[in-house]
Amino acid sequence: MVRGCAAALVGLLAVSCTRSPSGLTPAGDDGRPVVLTTFTVLADLAREVAGDRLRVESITKQGAEIHGYQPTPSDIERASRADLILENGLGLELWARKFTAAAGNVPTVTLTEGLTPLPIEEDAYTGKPNPHAWMSPQRAMHYVDQAAAAFSQLDPKGAPVFRANAEAYKSRLRQLDQELRTTLATIPPAQRVLVSCEGAFTYLARDYGLKEAYLWPVNAESEVTPQRMTRLIATIKERQVPTIFCESTVSDEAQREVARATGARFGGTFYVDSLSGPDGPASTLLDLQRYNVGLILKGLNATPAPAAGGQP
Repeated sequence: MVRGCAAALVGLLAVSCTRSPSGLTPAGDDGRPVVLTTFTVLADLAREVAGDRLRVESITKQGAEIHGYQPTPSDIERASRADLILENGLGLELWARKFTAAAGNVPTVTLTEGLTPLPIEEDAYTGKPNPHAWMSPQRAMHYVDQAAAAFSQLDPKGAPVFRANAEAYKSRLRQLDQELRTTLATIPPAQRVLVSCEGAFTYLARDYGLKEAYLWPVNAESEVTPQRMTRLIATIKERQVPTIFCESTVSDEAQREVARATGARFGGTFYVDSLSGPDGPASTLLDLQRYNVGLILKGLNATPAPAAGGQP
């Protein structure tokens, strides 16, 4: 969270980090308007729409846990000099409002604005929106349209470029949608249970015919309670889930315990809230989706798990 940092820096930034008259970063940049996104996945999507007309950067680095991220003074200084901030919304970035206030209330666009969210169906979170809508290519197209509209307001002369880039990127997302629909349909219906640490696959599961189970609903609430673990173990045994997974931004220790207790294999690490590095398997949103689905296909097409004695 940004409580102490933001409160202490608001006054300082008002003096030392005032935006330049153009709204751009100081001398030395390339003269393009600056767009900051709250995490790397959004930055990749935004770059596809922006093309060469805008400079897009992510506030967080690869591997950062976005839900409870604590912005640094340098993050706030960077944001104070940006022209636009893009956020996911739906409660994902718990720190965003204080962060943007500390940065001088830079114009902020919420990419899920207007999207009908799927609710979280677990304990105290019941009814709250699941924020991971970008995890379905169908829903990611909404993000693309929102970004194109925001960029057209920021740079009206570039509007035709942004619209063309958005349509080209949505065409690639539609192709990915068809790939996922075809490949995930090869999993035997009885084995279409996707088990992860975080409930980040709700949209993917809904759109492509999977059931979802997890240790916690969102990483902001990542405590592994006995009730949650017991419930997940029971689900895995009842459905004979052959393989379970975790995500790159959290510890997989508890999920490996679940694997040992159920006999399920631990099938690897998904990328969700962060891209990998440029040389990794998920350096773009499209690569992230294909990598994750590859793990799902390999894992859920495996022989169902025995009753107990799984591999770590």
